[in-house]
Amino acid sequence: MSLIISAVLLAAVLAFAVVRPRGLPEAVAAVPAAGLVIAAGIVTWDDALSEFRELGPTVGFLAAVLVLAHLAAEHGVFRYAGAVAARISGGRPARLLVAVFVAAALTTAFLSLDATVVLLTPVILATAARVGARPRPPAFATAHLANSASLLLPVSNLTNLLAFAASGLTFFGFTALMTLPWIAVIVVEFLVFRVYFAGDLRVREKPSAEPGNGPAPRYALTVLAVTLAGFAVVHPLGIDPAWVAVAGAVFLAVPRRVPVGTLLREANPAFCAFVLALGVVVLAVQQHGLERLLHTIVPDHADLLGLLAVAFLAAALANVLNNLPATLVLLPVVESRPGLLLAMLIGVNVGPNLTYVGSLATLLWRQILHAHDAAPGPRDFLRLGLLTVPLALLAGVLALWLSLRVASA
Repeated sequence: MSLIISAVLLAAVLAFAVVRPRGLPEAVAAVPAAGLVIAAGIVTWDDALSEFRELGPTVGFLAAVLVLAHLAAEHGVFRYAGAVAARISGGRPARLLVAVFVAAALTTAFLSLDATVVLLTPVILATAARVGARPRPPAFATAHLANSASLLLPVSNLTNLLAFAASGLTFFGFTALMTLPWIAVIVVEFLVFRVYFAGDLRVREKPSAEPGNGPAPRYALTVLAVTLAGFAVVHPLGIDPAWVAVAGAVFLAVPRRVPVGTLLREANPAFCAFVLALGVVVLAVQQHGLERLLHTIVPDHADLLGLLAVAFLAAALANVLNNLPATLVLLPVVESRPGLLLAMLIGVNVGPNLTYVGSLATLLWRQILHAHDAAPGPRDFLRLGLLTVPLALLAGVLALWLSLRVASA
């Protein structure tokens, strides 16, 4: 009965997060659900507090990075990226797609997938109109790369942060192992995009304006570069990288005199509460049967077949549960085996490109395109996902297998 109640509550929380009736935040459903499983004794207070303590530093870092990305936008970093992409394209849609892939991959890796979806996507839509390119290829690129290009750094995605905290790897160790999979997945995505959108990439429409030539936001770019370096430097010293993100945000906020209220709003406390509450609801499902089931089906060894099995299982769970709950349920099963843990990340980060419900970022991307009168076709998204996801998973896992063999040699 505890498993049934927990599963129903988890399904209700995820359905609410997908639909978001009247634009209400995900926490509106998740927090009461967490309260119910605790009040009913399905999860004890001690276990719930332990889950909060475990997730707390990760959620704090997420809030700091969201503020950092917002301030980077205020300094014109994303407008500058759009202007550079427009100039590089020379009015050619195919060259614009290359520039968008580079911009989206770097934004996702260094400022998280939320920055790519929320801040870069509107800029890319405006850039496509400015150079006379059809918006579908660059718009879909931002969605796909917000997920699949988040493999590189621990700070690129909330799923990475959760896994990194449990992995025992250093910042450099994680990045070294994931660099080759990151490149492999992006290359596969790009090659499929060139074929799938071949017709769109051959068409040049009337440009809406000349590409801009504004100056580079050197101060903001310097602060971001130093902040990124700081993430890697402080980890071996035992300093929480969230403090580095906070310091970077302060250096970006002070010159523009950003009000404290704005900073608090951009930290998205409602979403942070959603993550903490979701952790408790998922814990209820884990403790009452799901974790035992996963232990029976997840391979024990990080050989190539084991890595592939975990990656495809994680991708399937991401499209059934959403990638954040999928990470939470798989993490206790694979955390003692770094190879399988990294294969899981490939699955939960690449897998969401198959369906809209695979990640919250994809759902948010869809809302943004609707707001800009560029609504994506669901058939398009699914067809493109069927072409990219299996190939990208295969390429990413093969690259991870090679990285693990080199690291162990």
